[in-house]
Amino acid sequence: MQRIFKYELEVTDHQTIQMPTGAQILCVQIQGNVPCLWAKVNDEMAPVPREISIYGTGHALRSYPGDYIGTFQMAQGALVFHVYDRGSV
Repeated sequence: MQRIFKYELEVTDHQTIQMPTGAQILCVQIQGNVPCLWAKVNDEMAPVPREISIYGTGHALRSYPGDYIGTFQMAQGALVFHVYDRGSV
């Protein structure tokens, strides 16, 4: 069944989250001071690890950072982060 799931993100360079196979990432935003990623998933599919990268403005990117998901701000806009999906690992 198709559903929209929320995944809380850590503010770290690279992390792996478990998402159902074929999940479609929709957006990333702050909710209650926590960066969150929303994805459309088929919750009947097996979970797979998915690599997410977060880069602060001005920080060096990998040669292939991944597919851009979105940008979020923290500390009343003083910190700006850009989120990329590097796909299943």
